[in-house]
Amino acid sequence: MSACEAESDGSMPFEHPMEKEKIVVAMLTRPTLVLNRNWQPVGVASVARSLTLVAAERARIVDPTDFQLYRWVDWARLIPAAEEPFVQSVTFRIRVPEVITLTEYDRVPMNAVTFSRRNIFKRDRYTCQFCGLQPESEDLTIDHVLPRSRGGTSTWENCVLACLECNKRKADRTPDEAHMPLRKAPVRPVWRPLYARQDVRIESWSKFLSEAYWTVKLDE
Repeated sequence: MSACEAESDGSMPFEHPMEKEKIVVAMLTRPTLVLNRNWQPVGVASVARSLTLVAAERARIVDPTDFQLYRWVDWARLIPAAEEPFVQSVTFRIRVPEVITLTEYDRVPMNAVTFSRRNIFKRDRYTCQFCGLQPESEDLTIDHVLPRSRGGTSTWENCVLACLECNKRKADRTPDEAHMPLRKAPVRPVWRPLYARQDVRIESWSKFLSEAYWTVKLDE
């Protein structure tokens, strides 16, 4: 399969083969929200994986505009609108699904969020937890609430994002000692599909996820 995005006149928005290949990969790796058969979010899968599940009758595609369910054969008959993302097969174009629901799986997995630099950035929403500013990522660092020199550990509950200025000002002190209260207590985040992939917000997902999904603190 290949993938691309049509322009309003049906022409390709690229010419160079390498550019086409990049768009192909980007489209097939685009995230799709996965619901269990009770329509509860349970994960995120790539477009390629989602279409495979639908073709194998293990999932149905959900049209987020009217919540209609589609099997592979019915979805394949739909014609992508102008500038709508699509996957190009040998003979026809297939609309890129944004949401699928599994036909048999009805559980909600208890996944763990990996403790990592990237996920700390996601939990704290790229915001300094002392002053509330949102500088560029390179101007943020991870601060240990209880400094490591004093026995502080690298855990969800002891690590927060800090801008370089606040990190320097706090130095080797606790927030109380530095008179720099945290905006909120650092906690172990609850898993959400957001943490399964890069930061991507697809608007149609909001119909299946509460607003807390976008603002909830991370929990491992």
